[in-house]
Amino acid sequence: MHTWHWRTWQGLPYLTCSLLESFPHGFFTQQFVGKPPQELTKVLQPQASGYRLKQVHGNIVLTPEEITHKLATGGDDVDGDGDTALVHGDGIASNMSQQAVWVASADCTPALIADVNTGAVAAVHAGWRGTAKKIVPVAISRLLAQGSKLGDIRVALGPAITGEVYQVSIETAAEVGDSISPETHPHKIVTSLVEQANSPILPDPEAGKARLDVRRVNVIQMENMGIAPEQIAIAPYCTFQTPEYFFSYRREREKKVQWSGIVSK
Repeated sequence: MHTWHWRTWQGLPYLTCSLLESFPHGFFTQQFVGKPPQELTKVLQPQASGYRLKQVHGNIVLTPEEITHKLATGGDDVDGDGDTALVHGDGIASNMSQQAVWVASADCTPALIADVNTGAVAAVHAGWRGTAKKIVPVAISRLLAQGSKLGDIRVALGPAITGEVYQVSIETAAEVGDSISPETHPHKIVTSLVEQANSPILPDPEAGKARLDVRRVNVIQMENMGIAPEQIAIAPYCTFQTPEYFFSYRREREKKVQWSGIVSK
């Protein structure tokens, strides 16, 4: 069983996972609001360089080198200019040492991924849209393309909204469920998944609605790739139900985020 630990930095709490214990990493709380990734990198590894993206709820995973190149050359997928410019994407995969990769989330799933053999890492923002497009498998595939092996991958899924309180439309549930179901019709996708043991889709009393466990869908996607359950850890915290530590868009209807990051070795 993987354990989760609360750490503090200057009295502020952040969460770590035993599965990633050999990597500087953290799922930071709302108490760190106002501290950008460059500052948070100093908490984890002062010598590392930090990287982030403008998240767009897709499945684009870039390397820090690709981010640097895009910032230098510009294009439609770059917002802003100068020091504030950001490249569009929802995941960063690094196989160079001393690179801190960051994602922001409120109710969406932050996934931190590490290769315990090569020291490569990835950080992924997996909301329901990105999960429907299999962003976590895309990120893992980038690491595999860089020389990682499936058996060396470890994945910690951080605090996110849980299925018991995440009400979505049947259409949304089906769009996400389509990534793990052989069915093609939306209602058949949802029905087939609801009937599964430990299902990622739960029934909802309201007509046309369902409850969606996005983290569980990500786990099934990874298991379908050949990753064993013991290589995956899920944080025992729901952002919606833990207001003392985490922002939740569903709860507050305000666009606030907390950051999660990991440093390559």
